[in-house]
Amino acid sequence: MENFNLTPSESSIFILNGIPGLEADHIWISIPFSMFYIMGLLGNFTVLFVVGKEQTLHKPMYLLLCMLALTDISTSTSFVPKTLCIFWFNLKSITVKGCLTQMFFFHALSTMHSAVLVTMAFDRYVAICNPLRYATILTNARIFKLGLLGMIRAVLFILPMPLLLTGKPFCANRIIPHTYCDHIAVAKMSCGDITASRTYGLVMAFVIIGFDLMIIGLSYGLIIKAVLRISSKEAHQKALNTCTAHICALLMAYPVGLFSTLTHRFGQGIAPHVHIILSNLNYLIPPMLNPIIYGVKTKELRDKVLKYIHRMYSPCAADFKASRRERILELHYVTLDLRGVYSTM
Repeated sequence: MENFNLTPSESSIFILNGIPGLEADHIWISIPFSMFYIMGLLGNFTVLFVVGKEQTLHKPMYLLLCMLALTDISTSTSFVPKTLCIFWFNLKSITVKGCLTQMFFFHALSTMHSAVLVTMAFDRYVAICNPLRYATILTNARIFKLGLLGMIRAVLFILPMPLLLTGKPFCANRIIPHTYCDHIAVAKMSCGDITASRTYGLVMAFVIIGFDLMIIGLSYGLIIKAVLRISSKEAHQKALNTCTAHICALLMAYPVGLFSTLTHRFGQGIAPHVHIILSNLNYLIPPMLNPIIYGVKTKELRDKVLKYIHRMYSPCAADFKASRRERILELHYVTLDLRGVYSTM
């Protein structure tokens, strides 16, 4: 491991070491990382653009997709640029304040992402179990309020994490074996008593994930109960198909995230580079795949995206159609003029 001797003037600096044991391979690891990040940005910004432009998509379901896209973009952007600076330029230093700020935004945005998934589960429950009341129960204004509530929850639950570490004495060795400022990784740098910080972080992880999974499980339990009452197999399949994309998003978000949280605290037998790579991929792969999954499974969104792609890559065809339409109109007006001439003769 590299030795970083910090002078007194550098006492407010941490060193993010990247992926321990694989420092020599950082350039190669950066290739898939940057590709996943760029593809995620492209896909999620496409969803935001299409939903924003199309008035017919200004519905609760698509507003939730926009909220999911925003949290995906924000969560990955909170750490990937710094990670790529470590990989490409060996810029490993970060101030203590900068590290605590990154920690807050990373964990708060992750918590908001979980809240959006919970709201989407409720949306699917209402759509399947109370379809006639869907428009009155889930209005655009109510979706906005639920999103605001999720943001307030994230701020209130996550803000104590950096506050508990503020003012703590940090050891001389300030090398964090990670690509970003994860809460427990930073807490381990302290020479003081971090029992309160460790306990709060663990309790919040279980409270947030446990509560959200309970609500999601309850929603899907009621959905399955409602679907089993339907006698038609076609109706069964149609009802379950509406949940496929959301189930895929859940399977990408929670299992690896929970694994990462637990191994960081209790997984001493797991190689550090395995844990850190999985932790990074957990916040890179879902943002890349979510727009693809929802685009494939949601016909209305898929059709609108294809319409814009066709416009983008077929400008000549669009110009040809426009000019053809203009020529037809010109011929039409010429015909009308001739008719007027002949009628006066």
